[in-house]
Amino acid sequence: MKQRIELIIANSIEVKQQLLADAKIQQTLEKIIDVVTTAFKNQHSVHFCGNGGSAADAQHLAAEFSGRFYKNRRALPSDALHCNSSYLTAVANDYSYDEIYARLVEGTMKEGDVLIGLTTSGNSPNIIKAFEAARLKGIITVGFTGASGGKLLPLSDFLLNVPSNITPRIQESHIMLGHIICELVEDTLFN
Repeated sequence: MKQRIELIIANSIEVKQQLLADAKIQQTLEKIIDVVTTAFKNQHSVHFCGNGGSAADAQHLAAEFSGRFYKNRRALPSDALHCNSSYLTAVANDYSYDEIYARLVEGTMKEGDVLIGLTTSGNSPNIIKAFEAARLKGIITVGFTGASGGKLLPLSDFLLNVPSNITPRIQESHIMLGHIICELVEDTLFN
């Protein structure tokens, strides 16, 4: 058991070491921080979407902006698109689960807003449809995926593709990358 625990921790550290050594991902991260900061400065909003554990991470990161991260400051306009269960179940029932985020993008987001989609495979149909809807409206898209980027790759203005194919290791890195964005956006806006 001890060896298995150590192996899991070592695997998590290895993925993060790969991120630390990846200049391209770090440059992309800097661009995302600039884009999100600019969106907030220009009175735009940042929305998150995901499924399962990625939905939990999406909600967590949205709360870091709309609540606070380190600083006692004004709330920033950010939410996770899955938080209205009446909407979610109605649209999933009346249309399909694949449409749940795209309809919110169409109905609530505007040009200059930012949509951040978390999907370890990069192939979640509802995230893909949301990014397609975002493209039509001039909404900036940021994908958080695993190694390949999946089908979200060509739909993402910015992609953080974690160098792993193991869902828990990808999600651990997604929350770390999201925290970096939240911390540095907050620091820039409220320094």
